[in-house]
Amino acid sequence: MKTTAKKLMGIGIFLFAMLMEGNAQSEKVLQLTLEESLRYAMENNVDAKNAQLETMIAKAQIVERRSAGLPQVTGSYDVTYNVAIPIVFVPNAGAFQNPNVDSDVLPLRLGVNYSSALVVQLNQMIFDGSYFVGLKAARTFKMLSDFDKEKSDIDVKETIKKAYFSVLVNEQRSLLIGANLGRLDTLLKETQALFEAGFSEKIDVSRIKVQRNNLKTEMDRVKAARDISIQLLKLQMGLPMEYDIVLSESLVNLNSPEEINELFAFQGTRRVEMDQINTSIDLVDLDIKFTTTQYIPNLDFFGTYQRNGAAQTAGLIYENDRWVTGAFIGLRMSIPIFDGLLKSSQIQQKRAQLSQLVNQKLFLESNIEVEKFQSRTNLENNLQALKVQQENRELALEIFRMAKIKYDEGVGSNLEVVEADSALKDAETNYFSALYDALIAKVDLEKSLGLL
Repeated sequence: MKTTAKKLMGIGIFLFAMLMEGNAQSEKVLQLTLEESLRYAMENNVDAKNAQLETMIAKAQIVERRSAGLPQVTGSYDVTYNVAIPIVFVPNAGAFQNPNVDSDVLPLRLGVNYSSALVVQLNQMIFDGSYFVGLKAARTFKMLSDFDKEKSDIDVKETIKKAYFSVLVNEQRSLLIGANLGRLDTLLKETQALFEAGFSEKIDVSRIKVQRNNLKTEMDRVKAARDISIQLLKLQMGLPMEYDIVLSESLVNLNSPEEINELFAFQGTRRVEMDQINTSIDLVDLDIKFTTTQYIPNLDFFGTYQRNGAAQTAGLIYENDRWVTGAFIGLRMSIPIFDGLLKSSQIQQKRAQLSQLVNQKLFLESNIEVEKFQSRTNLENNLQALKVQQENRELALEIFRMAKIKYDEGVGSNLEVVEADSALKDAETNYFSALYDALIAKVDLEKSLGLL
């Protein structure tokens, strides 16, 4: 309960700090860095919270398993009214012989109308081979839950980073398309003025309008993509949808050349997937031992203390002289003799499962190396493609400028300017596509190297 209260207080402080930092008009606008987004998601993402709950369940299972080795004490109290007291038949002979009864058996009503009992029972396990194995298995399962949570946190970080980068790329695309629209608006005004003065044709104005309409449609698509990516980022973070967010970092700051070079030079560290499968192997091995120990006899201590009372009328049953005490203690040994080969077949199945996990571990080791190679190669290729697309974008921008200068000086055509602007738009689209691919490849490489 205290932990939950601390988390809620931390969330409140985080939101208050972000709101104080925000200088936007809305009162619910948060300025977020990538690190702040990741930190918030670790506490509020649904998968992260469920993984935390799984570790709590595993911790409780350890206590549950440990309780089996502690004394088990139960108490009971009952009051019984015998509506029809059972009749027991005995031979009409010997001590029970009644010469007045012409029958070989005598009916005897053994019991009273009211009876009561107060019982306390104690059971204590003395030896059970499976107990300590089960306790160790519960602790190992807790370790697996911890690794599962770590894996969930890694997946959340991967998702948040990709969503954060998606928002940044779409915002940057929106800014550049806005700049393109500004250039076309200026060109349209100039061409419209030339047409009205008789120095340009109607088709020149129409070409620019068509290009502007296409660019306006592209702007609407980019804005929609940006809005969707923001909503997805908030969803992955676990942030309430009524909050607006403003990303306070740029793509340049998040992907410096020095960081990229260090990433290429790093050879990798431990992967939680290996810890998960190793722990799973340990669990199956413990499960085999648990089943094997069930062939060993178990020894328990038990004891009972009871007070019994009886009376023919309800009011007399609570009188002290009607109650008697009984108590006994003992040892109980349970010896397995034959179970129809049940445990033997279970052990065979679990050994096969163990072999499967060993095979998966060997495959995972190879797969991790392939992931490292593949993600490193993809990042290298995507960075090279980004470099080419950036150069193409700069060339397309220069071509547009030259075509505009020639048009302004009367030595170029309106068609050249429109075509140059279209080529610039395509170059910018290709550039941002390559930029997004490079960012995603960088996150994939970080994950494959165990850095997330």
